[in-house]
Amino acid sequence: VQLQALGGGLAQAGGSLRLSCAASGSTSGFNAISWYRQAPGKQRELVAQMRGGGATIYADFLKGRFTFSSDNAKNTVYLQMNSLKPEDTAVYYCNFISRTGSSWGQGTLVTVSS
Repeated sequence: VQLQALGGGLAQAGGSLRLSCAASGSTSGFNAISWYRQAPGKQRELVAQMRGGGATIYADFLKGRFTFSSDNAKNTVYLQMNSLKPEDTAVYYCNFISRTGSSWGQGTLVTVSS
């Protein structure tokens, strides 16, 4: 599976951005698709995950600010990010897990100014 993440950019604190991640290639054996982020000097961390059974989980630190959605017809998932904070500044990556392995997108930079 190839993943293309788009939608990053510059936002002001309190603003919104929407990221997208389009999957191409075989998506058979799907287990989960996730958004991760990595801030400068920090480890990559899970932001949200959509599982094959339909459940979606979110990192505790989000406190309801982000929403993960999908458009199956387009093989695309979205991360709607509202009430952005400077600490949300990071490179955001999408990750696809199937029975055969894991794929990462190239990452998209989100910068939130105070």
